[in-house]
Amino acid sequence: MDISAMSPLGLFLNAGPVSKIVMALLLAASVWTWVLIIDAVIVALRLSASVKSARAGGSPGVLWPILSAAQEARRVEIPHETAKARRRRVALRVDQARKELMNAARGDLPNLAVVSSVGPFVGLFGTVWGIITSFAGIAATQETSLAVVAPGIAEALAATAYGLAAAIPAAIGYNRLGATISRLDDDISQLIRNGRLTR
Repeated sequence: MDISAMSPLGLFLNAGPVSKIVMALLLAASVWTWVLIIDAVIVALRLSASVKSARAGGSPGVLWPILSAAQEARRVEIPHETAKARRRRVALRVDQARKELMNAARGDLPNLAVVSSVGPFVGLFGTVWGIITSFAGIAATQETSLAVVAPGIAEALAATAYGLAAAIPAAIGYNRLGATISRLDDDISQLIRNGRLTR
């Protein structure tokens, strides 16, 4: 096998149809993973900046829907409503607005979990298929030389590598970004309790 055929592109081009489909799917999943990670990082940075601003008494930034929900809830006048009931109603509306905002912030993070859990198994399928190809080559030629076995083994290892390339960033991104957004959710809840987003 030519050494140039051992590059990721060469392995893809020299692979069989099934292995090509597996590699193409995993490559697409890897690209999609990075798009989701970059998008989540941008969202987390915007939330973090807004939390810092609101904590300092400045603009609420992307947290504006929470403040807006509090103001709208206060403007509603309900006959014979007690002050306690009014506070409870406003608090419930603010909490609902917070949940809606954080659900939107989490966005496609669950898809990273899907890629991180499914990617290795798709790669494993490609690995098994490559080994089957190797055995088929041995059976067809009645030889066990490296020249006969190498192409199928290379396909198998390439599929494994593609699967890991998609799964590892997805797993790290899901865990790290999920933890970051959960921490920001706690910070936003603290701002609400302190009245920074309910003024």
